[in-house]
Amino acid sequence: MTTIPPLSEIVIEDIVRRALKEDFGDAGDITTKSTIPADAQSKAVIAARQAGVIAGVQAGLAAFRLVDPTIEIKVAKGDGASVKKGDTVFELNGPSRGILSAERTALNFLGHLSGIATATAQFVNAIKNTGAKIAGTRKTTPGLRAVEKHAIRCGGGSSHRYGLYDAVMIKDNHIVAAGGFEKALAAAKSYVGHMVKVEVEIDRLDQLDAALKGGAHVIMLDNMSAEDMKKAVKRVGGRAILEASGNVTLETIRAIAETGVDVISSGWLTHSAPNLDLGMDFQ
Repeated sequence: MTTIPPLSEIVIEDIVRRALKEDFGDAGDITTKSTIPADAQSKAVIAARQAGVIAGVQAGLAAFRLVDPTIEIKVAKGDGASVKKGDTVFELNGPSRGILSAERTALNFLGHLSGIATATAQFVNAIKNTGAKIAGTRKTTPGLRAVEKHAIRCGGGSSHRYGLYDAVMIKDNHIVAAGGFEKALAAAKSYVGHMVKVEVEIDRLDQLDAALKGGAHVIMLDNMSAEDMKKAVKRVGGRAILEASGNVTLETIRAIAETGVDVISSGWLTHSAPNLDLGMDFQ
């Protein structure tokens, strides 16, 4: 199994601190403080209540450790691990108050991000042996892009650009505002450095030659039929990376991949993938 490099703890801690602050407010967990003795100790287990792929372990760990660093945590299933119903993900031992107060924030991250990883794994499995890759887009939850993109990697996918800063993506509105397809592409190519890739979106085959002539590194085939995508693959002949986007579902993705495109991008993975059901129980 490929090891998935962890995210920077600086990034994780910032995201989790904001989530905890949102939950704690100014008064803290008044339910736990009013019902649980300060010296109470407990053991708890976070387990999967359905099958899936785990992601968000770093965020889950950070939630407990930021609330109470004395909580002992054993990770039974790390990022990218497959789980079946009933499998233990975390084992917790320590102050009852800390475990209870961090519970929801930890589960929110683990459930949401594991849902993304699970959905990505389903897409990846659906296109196995086609040569195409799955990529997540910028359609992420504000403030959570780093962990959502990481969750896609946990599921076996890769990333489209991370933001507006790391690649050029010329879409239809850029073309209109720039005064035309050729103008937009030429301006972008002259502006960026040699390390930056330029992608252009097309939705008709008659735009393909202009994209190639203009030197686009990547050409997005937006909402094209499988027949048109096959024609595009043949005409491009490897001169640019071809990316398919639009109407990507589990039912359609295999046919899209079999057209020969290099990448299939999906915003659904981050904006609509269902939460993976995980729960915490005291022992």
